[in-house]
This record gives sequence, C-alpha cells and structure tokens, in this order.
Amino acid sequence: MTTASFLPASSRARRRPGLRRLAAWLVASATDRNAAPWLVIGFVTAHAVLWTFILINLKAAQDVHMDVAEAFAWGQKFQLGYGKHPPLAGWVAGLWFKMFPVADWATYALAMTTLACGLVICWLIALRVVDYRRAFFVVVMLALYPIFNFKGFKYNPDLLQLVTLPLVVLAYLHAFEKRTARSGLWLGLAGALALMTKYWVLTMIGAVGLAALIHPDRLRFLRSPAPWVAIAVAIAAMIPHLMWLKEVDFVPLTYAGDVYGLSSRAQSAELVLGYVGHNLALLAVPVALAGLALAWTALVRPSAAWARIWSRGANAGVNLSQALNIWIIQIVVAVGPPLGGLIFTVYMKTDWGISLFFLTPLALVAIPALRLHGIALFRITAIWLLLTLAALVASPTIAAREMAENPNGASSYGARSQLARELTEVWHTRFHTRWAVVAGTTEVGEPMTFYSSDHPAPFTPGEVWSSGLTSLEEASRLGFIGICDTSDGRLPVCEAWMAANGKDAEQVAITTQRFFHGRPGPAITWKVYIVPPAK
Repeated sequence: MTTASFLPASSRARRRPGLRRLAAWLVASATDRNAAPWLVIGFVTAHAVLWTFILINLKAAQDVHMDVAEAFAWGQKFQLGYGKHPPLAGWVAGLWFKMFPVADWATYALAMTTLACGLVICWLIALRVVDYRRAFFVVVMLALYPIFNFKGFKYNPDLLQLVTLPLVVLAYLHAFEKRTARSGLWLGLAGALALMTKYWVLTMIGAVGLAALIHPDRLRFLRSPAPWVAIAVAIAAMIPHLMWLKEVDFVPLTYAGDVYGLSSRAQSAELVLGYVGHNLALLAVPVALAGLALAWTALVRPSAAWARIWSRGANAGVNLSQALNIWIIQIVVAVGPPLGGLIFTVYMKTDWGISLFFLTPLALVAIPALRLHGIALFRITAIWLLLTLAALVASPTIAAREMAENPNGASSYGARSQLARELTEVWHTRFHTRWAVVAGTTEVGEPMTFYSSDHPAPFTPGEVWSSGLTSLEEASRLGFIGICDTSDGRLPVCEAWMAANGKDAEQVAITTQRFFHGRPGPAITWKVYIVPPAK
C-alpha cells in the first residue's frame, strides 16, 4: 500500500490536478517559441543562484582554490598571455572583480555564472538539432551533470571552455546550415575566442573540422565561403596573441611539455584509464537520471510503456543532418584525447574532460528512436529541484563532516587567507607602503594575491613559464615578501632561492591555523622573508 493511499480522497484529488497543471505549464512554456527563452533563462538563473549558495556552504572551511586565485591574479594586469595559458580567463576574472568584491562567494558566483552562460548556449545548440521539448530536456540533463554543479566550483580556463567551446559548436552548426561568408565570420571569431581560452580547445576545433570533412553534405559546405572565411578570420584575430607567443619564446608550449610529458608508457596508460573512468562516472549521473525520468511509467507499468519511449520510424523532432554533426564531434572528442594520451605518453588529467562532454546529453536525446513525452520534462525538472534543494540543506553538514574526516589536509584547510592578512599588516607596519610583490610557489603566492588587500603581484621562483605579472628586477626594486611552506617537499629549493635573492631579508616564522565550528585545521608554519624596497 502506498503512502498516498492513506491520504483522504479529496486531498489526493486536489494534489494531482495541481501537479498536472504545473506539468502542463512547464511543457507549454518549454515548447512555445516565445516563452521558451524566458523559461530557460529563469531555470539557469535559479540553478546558478542555488548552486552558488551550495558552494558557499560546501567550501566554508576552505580558502578559494589555487586556480581561482591564479585567474584573479592574471586579471590584475591585462596581457596577451600569462605564461601557462592564453589570456581570456584572466580578462574575464579581471572584469568580474571590477564589479564584485574580492571575496570567496564572488568566485563561486563567477563559476556558476560561467556555467549558466554555457547552459544557455547549449540550449541554442540543441534548437538547431532537436525540437523545443528535447532542447529543454537537454538543458536540465546538463544541470544534473556534476561538471555543471558541485564539480564546477573553481573558475579557471577549463571551466571557461564551457562557454567558448559551445559557442564554436553553435557557430559551426549555423555555418554548416547557412554556408555564407557572414556565418563563416562568426565561426572564425568563435574559434579565435576559444583559442584565447586554452590551447586544449584544439581537440574540439579538430573534431569540428573532422565533422565537416566526414559529413555526407561536406561538399556543399566546403564549396561555400563559410569554412574559408572562418579560417582566415580566426588567423587574423589570433595575430596579436601569436606575436606575444613569439615574444615569450612559446613558453606555454614549454609549460605543457615540461609538466605533462611522461617517459613511462605504463603510467600514461594508468592515467588514461583513470581519465576514462572518471568522466564516464560523471556522465552516468545525468544519463541515469534522464533514464529514470523517461522510463518511470515503464517501471510502474512495463507492459506497453517501453513502446512509448522507444519506437523506430521518422521523427520530426530531430534534424538528422545536424544530429550527425553532433554525433561525429562527440565521438571524436571522446575517443581522440585518450588515444592521443596513450600514443604520445601524456599525463592525462581528469579535468581535461571538463569541456569535452557537454554534447553528450544532446547526442543521446537526438537519437530518432527515442520518444520524449511532455511528462518527462516535468519529471526531470522535479528530479533536478529535489536534488538541488537536498544539496542546499545538506551542504553545511557535508562541509563540517569533510573537515572532521580530514582535519590535517594542508592543501584544503591551510589558513592561507589568515597568512595574507597578517603579512599585509606586517608590511604596512614596517614600510608604510603598498605590498607590491609576493614570492613563492603558485600554491602560496596566488592566495596571497587574492586575500591581501594590497593584491601583490605573484612571482614564482624558478618558473620558466612566468605569468609576466612582475619580474625579479621589479621585486628587488619594490621589495617583496618571500614565503616557504615548511610542509612542502620543495622547502629546500625555496629556502635556497630566498637565501640567494633575499640576502638582506628579515626572517620571520608565522604559524596559521583555521578553526571551523570549533574544529581545528592543520597548523602550518611558514618561513617568511621580508625584503625591503631598494633605497
């Protein structure tokens, strides 16, 4: 006997028509050409706001991630590149923090705003492939994809690709359909914008190129001005950045080769397997939940229900020509990088998959045999709402439990923000000027830049791929604070550099420790070298 059977008949009768009216409104709004954009904007805004609050709670015991602090540091000085990566992530962060305070919550709002923009663009992509009903289903599937919620907590070039790469795909589908010079212009600009995010986008751009060459209608596209205008515009738009690359002797490529090149094929294979398993596990979440929304009736009444969600034959809700483009692109970016990692013995990071699977929900929903009924929209939206609200309620408890289980996690719970505030006060007390430069590893220097009210430029000793935000000469002239983490295995190297470059430094030992709900985090002692400004 179900719980509902204990309710009075009049109560059940009132509840069901109410739910049906809500479901009918949702389906009508999602499928109406005028109402659908407002529904999608409202949905992604609610998603971004709710998950911003969830992340604020989940990360309350931690400082912002190193990548976020690094993007903030880049944004303090607009350049054509930042050593490791092209400049777009730094530019966006710089503009964001001109409008919002430098606070932890603003970084999570930036990450969720980035993902919200990506969701809207993915909806526009879906509309070129499937009908309005399926397009909204795709958006909700993506909102359930962990990359678009709790895994998307750190703003960095990987996350920003979830805006620029969907723009590339959208521009390509438009150019493939229109085949005009103007559509090629937009495709070229989208490609250049993506390349200004991270060079990893070449995987997706390459997949788009292969789709154009493999598609049965390729000759119609290749004989049009669109692809050639796109190539010319992309090259022209990239000229300033290419000139910067030459000026810095192609240091981003040096960075990639030094950090991600491996000599062990066995280790490379292990990392590739980890990459594949990690990303399959993440994709399983939205796919399983979408399957639940579609097959709910079949689970309750299996007799004829499966025929309602899977039936061969023509499907007016799918544009097969554009669906083929999506299938090719997604297959290429799913298979190509792991194979490349194995062949070239690359250190495959799981995070490299962040930007490569946003087309998977669309690729599945665009299968013509899949029949997507209106009630499935209501079910999957209800699943999203219930899971999101559950995460919101549970987030403070999760944060406290995580710290209780791993209280000595120096990388997660080290009180770098406290150190930044103390060192800012130390500098002001001694020199009565702005603290201009901090020297230390990326894990230490960038958080100082973020949390100090002076936002000193970070200088990473011994790093060939310098961000260009400052230099050793400038550090010596303006003075700097050098920091060595005594819990870091690179301590001897750090101490040697400080001894060589901070001979007149005042040496101080500072210990910081975070407390969260009465629970202590790790106590970390920092070796601090205070080098005064040149006279």
